[in-house]
Amino acid sequence: MARYENANSVIGEGSIFEGKFYIAGSLRVDGKFEGDIRTEEALVVGETGKVKTNINAKEVHLSGTLIGDIEAKEEVRLSESGRMLGDITTPVLNLSKGVVLKGNVNITGGQKKDPKKIVEEAFGLAKELDRKGIPG
Repeated sequence: MARYENANSVIGEGSIFEGKFYIAGSLRVDGKFEGDIRTEEALVVGETGKVKTNINAKEVHLSGTLIGDIEAKEEVRLSESGRMLGDITTPVLNLSKGVVLKGNVNITGGQKKDPKKIVEEAFGLAKELDRKGIPG
């Protein structure tokens, strides 16, 4: 997270932003944000940050509160003060002790295939289901 301490844009503590925020660099939220965020880099939600949106980013670092889903291309980090209600899809997930999370987690391991199919194939279940004529 240290490399994103100096984010391109910051929504500071005590600030409230509602709307669409599309950014080429990284964004740090220490205030309150509700709307739509898209970034090609990292989204950092600091301890005082409160965000209500679905996030699509390269990396997401959550120390504050998020209501919404995360789709990260590289990594999601939830620190001990992180609170989240929503689903996560990412190749790498790091959770600290103390995190509160309610939602579904899909860890892709960097694979393009659906994680369910990867596990079923590894177990040999997909072939057995096909043999029995049961859709997977």
